[in-house]
Amino acid sequence: MIWGDKGFLISKFKYNENSIISDFYTLNHGRSSGIIFGATSNKIRGYLEIGNLFQLNCTLKNESKIGSFKVEIIDPITPIFFNNRKKLHCITSAMSMIKLLTAENQKNHEIFKIINDLFIILKNENWIKNYILWELNLLKLVGYDLDLKKIVNKENKNDKTSYFVENSNIKKFVPAFLVENNNKNIEISELLNGFKLVTNYLEKNILIPNNINLPVQRTDFINLFK
Repeated sequence: MIWGDKGFLISKFKYNENSIISDFYTLNHGRSSGIIFGATSNKIRGYLEIGNLFQLNCTLKNESKIGSFKVEIIDPITPIFFNNRKKLHCITSAMSMIKLLTAENQKNHEIFKIINDLFIILKNENWIKNYILWELNLLKLVGYDLDLKKIVNKENKNDKTSYFVENSNIKKFVPAFLVENNNKNIEISELLNGFKLVTNYLEKNILIPNNINLPVQRTDFINLFK
Protein backbone atom coordinates (compact mmCIF):
# COMPACT_ATOMS: atom_id res chain seq x y z
CA MET A 1 0.00 0.00 0.00
CA ILE A 2 1.31 3.43 -0.94
CA TRP A 3 -0.21 6.80 -0.15
CA GLY A 4 0.81 10.43 -0.40
CA ASP A 5 -0.12 13.29 1.91
CA LYS A 6 1.29 16.33 3.64
CA GLY A 7 2.01 16.41 7.34
CA PHE A 8 3.67 18.16 10.25
CA LEU A 9 6.52 16.33 11.96
CA ILE A 10 5.42 15.85 15.59
CA SER A 11 8.06 13.45 16.95
CA LYS A 12 11.20 11.59 16.02
CA PHE A 13 13.69 9.25 17.65
CA LYS A 14 16.68 7.29 16.49
CA TYR A 15 15.99 3.87 14.96
CA ASN A 16 19.49 2.90 13.87
CA GLU A 17 22.65 4.64 12.75
CA ASN A 18 21.09 6.09 9.61
CA SER A 19 17.35 6.11 10.25
CA ILE A 20 14.68 7.51 12.57
CA ILE A 21 11.15 6.55 13.54
CA SER A 22 8.92 9.55 13.02
CA ASP A 23 5.36 10.62 13.68
CA PHE A 24 3.55 13.03 11.39
CA TYR A 25 0.12 14.58 11.73
CA THR A 26 -1.21 14.47 8.20
CA LEU A 27 -4.13 16.15 6.46
CA ASN A 28 -5.92 13.02 5.25
CA HIS A 29 -4.49 10.18 7.35
CA GLY A 30 -4.28 11.71 10.82
CA ARG A 31 -1.32 10.74 12.97
CA SER A 32 0.92 8.31 11.17
CA SER A 33 4.20 6.62 12.13
CA GLY A 34 6.97 5.44 9.87
CA ILE A 35 10.68 4.96 9.40
CA ILE A 36 12.68 7.54 7.49
CA PHE A 37 15.68 5.73 6.04
CA GLY A 38 18.79 7.83 5.53
CA ALA A 39 17.48 10.51 7.89
CA THR A 40 21.01 11.38 8.97
CA SER A 41 22.11 12.29 5.47
CA ASN A 42 23.10 15.88 4.77
CA LYS A 43 20.28 16.09 2.22
CA ILE A 44 17.39 15.91 4.70
CA ARG A 45 18.58 15.90 8.32
CA GLY A 46 18.67 19.69 8.48
CA TYR A 47 14.98 19.82 7.57
CA LEU A 48 13.82 17.21 10.06
CA GLU A 49 12.84 19.70 12.76
CA ILE A 50 9.76 19.12 14.89
CA GLY A 51 6.95 21.28 13.51
CA ASN A 52 8.12 21.49 9.89
CA LEU A 53 5.63 20.67 7.14
CA PHE A 54 6.47 17.92 4.65
CA GLN A 55 5.17 16.17 1.56
CA LEU A 56 5.08 12.47 2.43
CA ASN A 57 5.05 9.25 0.47
CA CYS A 58 4.27 6.34 2.75
CA THR A 59 4.88 2.69 1.87
CA LEU A 60 3.19 -0.05 3.90
CA LYS A 61 4.17 -3.62 3.08
CA ASN A 62 1.96 -5.00 5.83
CA GLU A 63 -0.75 -3.11 7.75
CA SER A 64 0.37 -4.76 10.99
CA LYS A 65 3.90 -3.37 10.64
CA ILE A 66 5.29 0.12 10.63
CA GLY A 67 5.71 1.68 7.20
CA SER A 68 8.39 3.91 5.75
CA PHE A 69 8.34 7.54 4.64
CA LYS A 70 10.02 9.40 1.85
CA VAL A 71 9.84 13.09 2.67
CA GLU A 72 10.24 16.43 0.92
CA ILE A 73 10.15 19.71 2.79
CA ILE A 74 7.19 21.98 2.02
CA ASP A 75 7.63 24.66 4.68
CA PRO A 76 10.57 24.90 7.12
CA ILE A 77 8.48 26.71 9.75
CA THR A 78 10.35 25.92 12.95
CA PRO A 79 13.69 27.55 12.02
CA ILE A 80 11.91 30.93 12.05
CA PHE A 81 11.90 30.60 15.85
CA PHE A 82 15.46 29.34 16.38
CA ASN A 83 16.41 32.57 18.18
CA ASN A 84 13.58 32.24 20.72
CA ARG A 85 14.05 29.43 23.21
CA LYS A 86 10.57 29.69 24.71
CA LYS A 87 8.84 29.51 21.33
CA LEU A 88 10.94 26.52 20.28
CA HIS A 89 9.94 24.74 23.48
CA CYS A 90 6.35 25.75 22.82
CA ILE A 91 6.46 24.00 19.43
CA THR A 92 7.81 20.75 20.91
CA SER A 93 5.28 20.99 23.74
CA ALA A 94 2.39 21.43 21.31
CA MET A 95 3.54 18.55 19.10
CA SER A 96 3.88 16.28 22.14
CA MET A 97 0.29 17.14 23.06
CA ILE A 98 -0.85 16.30 19.52
CA LYS A 99 0.85 12.91 19.77
CA LEU A 100 -0.58 12.26 23.24
CA LEU A 101 -4.18 13.17 22.43
CA THR A 102 -4.70 11.76 18.93
CA ALA A 103 -5.28 8.22 17.75
CA GLU A 104 -3.17 6.78 14.95
CA ASN A 105 -4.63 6.75 11.43
CA GLN A 106 -7.75 8.74 12.33
CA LYS A 107 -7.93 11.90 10.26
CA ASN A 108 -9.22 15.15 11.68
CA HIS A 109 -8.90 18.19 9.46
CA GLU A 110 -9.57 20.50 12.40
CA ILE A 111 -6.54 19.23 14.27
CA PHE A 112 -4.39 19.66 11.17
CA LYS A 113 -5.71 23.22 10.95
CA ILE A 114 -4.91 24.13 14.56
CA ILE A 115 -1.34 22.93 14.09
CA ASN A 116 -1.07 25.50 11.34
CA ASP A 117 -2.77 28.04 13.64
CA LEU A 118 -0.08 27.45 16.26
CA PHE A 119 2.57 29.07 14.07
CA ILE A 120 0.33 32.09 13.53
CA ILE A 121 -0.11 32.38 17.30
CA LEU A 122 3.66 32.32 17.85
CA LYS A 123 4.07 35.42 15.71
CA ASN A 124 1.66 37.46 17.85
CA GLU A 125 2.39 39.58 20.91
CA ASN A 126 0.10 37.67 23.28
CA TRP A 127 1.30 34.27 22.15
CA ILE A 128 1.58 32.66 25.61
CA LYS A 129 -2.03 33.43 26.51
CA ASN A 130 -3.19 32.30 23.08
CA TYR A 131 -1.19 29.09 23.34
CA ILE A 132 -3.03 28.16 26.54
CA LEU A 133 -6.31 28.79 24.71
CA TRP A 134 -4.90 26.67 21.86
CA GLU A 135 -4.42 23.76 24.27
CA LEU A 136 -8.02 24.09 25.45
CA ASN A 137 -9.19 24.07 21.83
CA LEU A 138 -7.15 20.92 21.17
CA LEU A 139 -8.78 19.24 24.15
CA LYS A 140 -12.19 20.22 22.80
CA LEU A 141 -11.43 18.73 19.39
CA VAL A 142 -10.54 15.36 20.94
CA GLY A 143 -13.68 15.28 23.08
CA TYR A 144 -12.65 16.95 26.34
CA ASP A 145 -14.36 20.33 26.24
CA LEU A 146 -13.57 22.40 29.33
CA ASP A 147 -16.13 25.15 28.69
CA LEU A 148 -15.14 27.46 31.52
CA LYS A 149 -17.66 30.14 30.62
CA LYS A 150 -20.47 27.72 31.46
CA ILE A 151 -19.14 26.46 34.80
CA VAL A 152 -17.44 29.43 36.47
CA ASN A 153 -18.98 31.67 39.08
CA LYS A 154 -18.24 35.37 39.22
CA GLU A 155 -17.64 37.67 42.16
CA ASN A 156 -16.65 41.31 42.56
CA LYS A 157 -14.49 42.43 45.43
CA ASN A 158 -12.67 45.76 45.80
CA ASP A 159 -13.65 46.69 42.25
CA LYS A 160 -11.97 43.55 40.93
CA THR A 161 -13.76 40.72 39.14
CA SER A 162 -12.75 37.18 39.97
CA TYR A 163 -13.88 33.85 38.54
CA PHE A 164 -13.98 30.54 40.34
CA VAL A 165 -15.42 27.05 40.34
CA GLU A 166 -16.70 25.61 43.57
CA ASN A 167 -16.39 21.98 44.56
CA SER A 168 -17.23 20.67 48.05
CA ASN A 169 -17.33 24.27 49.27
CA ILE A 170 -13.76 24.81 48.04
CA LYS A 171 -13.21 27.69 45.65
CA LYS A 172 -10.73 27.17 42.84
CA PHE A 173 -10.00 30.44 41.12
CA VAL A 174 -9.82 30.60 37.34
CA PRO A 175 -7.56 33.11 35.56
CA ALA A 176 -9.74 35.86 34.12
CA PHE A 177 -8.13 35.66 30.66
CA LEU A 178 -9.59 32.17 30.22
CA VAL A 179 -13.10 33.59 30.62
CA GLU A 180 -12.92 37.15 29.32
CA ASN A 181 -12.09 38.11 25.75
CA ASN A 182 -9.36 40.68 26.14
CA ASN A 183 -5.78 41.30 25.08
CA LYS A 184 -4.54 43.17 28.12
CA ASN A 185 -1.09 42.48 29.51
CA ILE A 186 -1.30 39.39 31.67
CA GLU A 187 1.12 38.72 34.52
CA ILE A 188 3.30 35.62 34.34
CA SER A 189 1.77 34.33 37.59
CA GLU A 190 -1.68 34.36 36.00
CA LEU A 191 -0.39 32.61 32.88
CA LEU A 192 1.18 29.92 35.07
CA ASN A 193 -2.16 29.49 36.82
CA GLY A 194 -3.69 28.99 33.38
CA PHE A 195 -1.15 26.26 32.58
CA LYS A 196 -1.82 24.69 35.97
CA LEU A 197 -5.56 24.60 35.35
CA VAL A 198 -5.09 22.84 32.00
CA THR A 199 -2.59 20.42 33.58
CA ASN A 200 -4.98 19.51 36.38
CA TYR A 201 -7.76 18.89 33.87
CA LEU A 202 -5.46 16.72 31.75
CA GLU A 203 -4.34 14.68 34.75
CA LYS A 204 -7.86 14.15 36.10
CA ASN A 205 -9.57 13.25 32.83
CA ILE A 206 -6.88 11.69 30.63
CA LEU A 207 -3.50 11.00 32.22
CA ILE A 208 -4.29 9.39 35.57
CA PRO A 209 -7.21 7.22 34.30
CA ASN A 210 -4.96 5.85 31.54
CA ASN A 211 -1.76 5.66 33.62
CA ILE A 212 0.01 8.13 31.33
CA ASN A 213 2.59 10.73 32.31
CA LEU A 214 2.48 14.36 31.27
CA PRO A 215 4.81 14.87 28.27
CA VAL A 216 8.22 16.02 29.50
CA GLN A 217 8.33 18.54 26.64
CA ARG A 218 5.34 20.38 28.10
CA THR A 219 6.82 20.38 31.61
CA ASP A 220 10.13 21.74 30.30
CA PHE A 221 8.30 24.48 28.41
CA ILE A 222 6.29 25.65 31.43
CA ASN A 223 9.38 25.58 33.66
CA LEU A 224 10.94 28.28 31.46
CA PHE A 225 8.48 30.78 32.94
CA LYS A 226 9.18 29.98 36.60
